[in-house]
This record gives sequence, structure tokens and C-alpha cells, in this order.
Amino acid sequence: MEAIQVQDVHKTYRGKVHALRGVSLDVMEGEIFGLLGPNGAGKSTLVKILMTVIHASNISGTMLGKLIGDRVTLRDVGYLPEHHRFPYYLTGNQVLHHYAAMSKIARATRTKRASSLLTRLGLHGWEHKKVGTYSKGMLQRLGIAQALMCDPKLLILDEPTDGVDPVGRREIRDLLAELRQEGRAVFLNSHLLSELEMVCDRVAIMVKGEVTMQGTIDSLTKDSKRYEIELKGSMPTWAKEACDTVQDNTMIVRSDDAEAIQPLLDRLRAEQTTIISVRPVRETLEDLFMRAVDNTDSPGAVQ
Repeated sequence: MEAIQVQDVHKTYRGKVHALRGVSLDVMEGEIFGLLGPNGAGKSTLVKILMTVIHASNISGTMLGKLIGDRVTLRDVGYLPEHHRFPYYLTGNQVLHHYAAMSKIARATRTKRASSLLTRLGLHGWEHKKVGTYSKGMLQRLGIAQALMCDPKLLILDEPTDGVDPVGRREIRDLLAELRQEGRAVFLNSHLLSELEMVCDRVAIMVKGEVTMQGTIDSLTKDSKRYEIELKGSMPTWAKEACDTVQDNTMIVRSDDAEAIQPLLDRLRAEQTTIISVRPVRETLEDLFMRAVDNTDSPGAVQ
């Protein structure tokens, strides 16, 4: 079942500024979905529309089975905005109680969840210290804890690892994986492509207010998959005919089927050619991202 299912989302600001141009995407229950794109692509605008912070010029779809904007449904959605700010004079524990109370969560439940989440997010020992003394990374952790206070079925995180150190980013990735195992849907908006690549089941790439690619990283990079066979010494005379490309001392076979290169390896071994390495290679998420941006910027692309 879809946790988020939207079609043809448009947002036009005053002055005919088109922030979103017919965005459609699906986020399934129990998956981590990554939304990426360059600055100004419309990612945060879409997130704010989903959370009813701003209104779309046009939208069709549902969130957790209800129409977008349903107030009762929003109680089951955890949200971490980009550049969030907490009152600096509150403690971490008070912040969680404050925002959970606004969601009408009972005091006893708030107390139990706050203690558990502060420990889970690595903030044990800081719960009674004012957030004005927290580092940027600690504030991000507190923000995620705040988003989890409502025990959400859907978690929407806008740049959740911004300002978090490498150790903290890994811990957050592990947390997101745990949430997925619990059956929750996680919708991530981030510019840290390496982070998304490690944790996301599917991604959508947005450029100039449009989703230009959507799917699993594996499916989106299928056409780029290849094997690179690096050899020692001179390249065999027959190499160019036996593979797709030869680069220096490397033979490249465009296939994701390991069986396809076995006859080639057998021939190299029979001729006692030294094989240094055999590497399966595909585009990275960064490669995908750059291809999407370049295609949109090319002459004749939709603007």
C-alpha cells in the first residue's frame, strides 16, 4: 500500500514562478524513499505541501490512505523540517514534551517515549540541558526524536543528517533501517547522495520542478552495468573483438550477467594472461544525478 501517492502536483508562486510542474510519485509502506535534486529543484516545496505548510496550486493524491491535508492523518506523520529551530531556553526533554503535547499525546506516553528516544538518538545525559548548548548534530538528533514522538506510520525528514558527523550519520542510517523493519515508511529529502545510496530502497530525482527519474537505484542504473577486467602486460590482439571497449589495460564488457564473461576469462587463463582484477561496475547515485541534471539542461529539454 502507498504511504504517499500524489499526481500532477503544481505550485506557482506570485510572479508566475513555477516551483513544481506536475510532480507524481509513490512512497510505499515499509520503504525508505529518497528525494534528491539540485538547489531550487522544488524538493522542500513538495515536502511543505505534503505537510500542509503551504498549499499546492494543484494536487491529487493521498497520504496514509486519506486525502492530502487530512488533519487526523497528519497525527500519524512525523516531520523534521529543514533548518528547524527549537526554543533555546527549553531542555531536550521539554522540547519533546512540548511538541508531543501539541499532537495531543498523553503525558504518560510522552514521558516514556521521550526517555526512550533520547537514549536511542544518543542524547542520554543531555535531556535536562538547554538546547541552546546543543551542537548542530545534536539538534538534528533531537529533531528526529521529535519527529518520532507521535509513533508515526510515515516519517518525513528534510535534510536529516545536515551538520551531523560521520559517526552520527551512520547511527541515523541504522535507525532508519530499524524503522523500515518496523514497517514504517520513511521519506527523505537530502543533498547527501552517498547517504541516500546506502539507505534508500527507491529514489526520485527532481530537476526544475519535475521528477525526471524514479525507481530503485538498481533499475535506474541497469543500462550502465558492466564488468571491467584489468590485465597485466600487453592487451591480447583479439581483445577489441571480444569485448565492448578496451581502455589501456582494461577490457570492458557491458553486461550485468557474470556468466557472460566466463568464456572471456577462460580464454585469458588459457593464454596464461595475468588477470589483476574483475570488477562489476555501475553508475553511482551521483552519476545518475548528474545525468538527470545534464539531460534537463540540454537543448530542447523541458523547462
